[in-house]
Amino acid sequence: MVDAFTNRPFAGNPAAVVLLNQWKDDEWLRNVAAEMNLSETAFLVPRSQHYDLRWFTPKVEVDLCGHATLALALVLARLGNLDDGMDVEFSTRSGILRAKREGSRIELDFPMKAETMTEPPSGLLESLNVASQYVGRNEFDYLVEVASDAVLRSIVPDFRKLASVNCRGVIVTSRSADPQFNFVSRFFARQRESTKTR
Repeated sequence: MVDAFTNRPFAGNPAAVVLLNQWKDDEWLRNVAAEMNLSETAFLVPRSQHYDLRWFTPKVEVDLCGHATLALALVLARLGNLDDGMDVEFSTRSGILRAKREGSRIELDFPMKAETMTEPPSGLLESLNVASQYVGRNEFDYLVEVASDAVLRSIVPDFRKLASVNCRGVIVTSRSADPQFNFVSRFFARQRESTKTR
């Protein structure tokens, strides 16, 4: 288990990383992710020039996960498989993703999924219990801008209401009150019972 986006234990965003020699069946992968009981578990299989990568929540496989990819890149670096200045490719359901190590930092190169302004669907803002400054949507998620990072940090989503919204999840963001950061964001995934097949 790795805490991403932090430099201290028991902070940040935890993800499980499982290194395999070859793929296990999907039921086994789902069972391991359920046992880890974190928002995502990353599973990695080495190939000759890259790695195959899949992510699972405790219930379903997902198409993309940033913090779990960052966590596994750190694991590769600690194991000596990602030297300083080196980059690595991951083959995923969202295409080829890259991670590059620069000293103690890992830089991820993910596909940009631009959003367009939209009206919030019924249940979205109610599930967050917030007023929005802006709402957008890309192919996966809604983006909701709120008035301040204090509002952002106080959100406690109603996941039952969020489950009724047709999306993978919602990114909530605001300008940062701390001048060393431009913005702050949180991501809330809706919980689904159904599973996707590969």
